[in-house]
Amino acid sequence: MKTRIPYVIAAACAAVLLAGCGEKSQVAKYEHGKYAGKSDTRPWEGGVYKGDKGAWEQALRNRIRTQNEYKRVE
Repeated sequence: MKTRIPYVIAAACAAVLLAGCGEKSQVAKYEHGKYAGKSDTRPWEGGVYKGDKGAWEQALRNRIRTQNEYKRVE
């Protein structure tokens, strides 16, 4: 009975390793002339800025200003 245990463990390990070999196709369905992906939105259209492009640009300027060491020291 003791000689069967390594075989059972080896078979279980082989089954686990072979389970990872199955690969599903990742090809998207394509219709000629139509984009099937997610539509892109502008950065200021969602979340914090709610369509206010000016506020988004100001936030960008402030962020750039704080990343400049010379401006931060002043």
